Amino acid sequence: MIFVTVGTHEQPFNRLIEEIDNLKKEGLLLDEVFIQTGFSTYEPKYCKWESMLSYAEMEEYLTISDIIVTHGGPATFMGVLSKGKVPIVVPRLERFGEHVNDHQLEFVKRIINKGYELFIVEDIKQLGDLLQATPKSSHRSSNNKNFCEQFSIEVEQLMK
Repeated sequence: MIFVTVGTHEQPFNRLIEEIDNLKKEGLLLDEVFIQTGFSTYEPKYCKWESMLSYAEMEEYLTISDIIVTHGGPATFMGVLSKGKVPIVVPRLERFGEHVNDHQLEFVKRIINKGYELFIVEDIKQLGDLLQATPKSSHRSSNNKNFCEQFSIEVEQLMK
């Protein structure tokens, strides 16, 4: 299963949702796909979806999904990492009206430079190739205590 989440930011993230829906339509994604669409205005036609999920529902999708595609919100993609999974991150960008600036892109790049394992998609047209190349079991061994401690240190350093 592929789970896509765009978070709860009030600006639409149609670019990501439309691309995923189109990949499913074209038969390039054979897995079941569920999308949390947030405040996006595009309604998927080929994927299951809900605009908002409860915390418990979100946790369930993060647990059962083989591949997770997420916006660049740190709480979301770091939550995926804490579950021992490698997220595919598509940062919201200002030029598409998806956020007020490009802080998601900047933050994701800093996290990658710090050695965290995740995939970043800057060009939405590369998403299909990445999804097809991503192993279904993109799980890594997880050590939540160490992860949380390291993440806290990283956040403190970034906030300086």
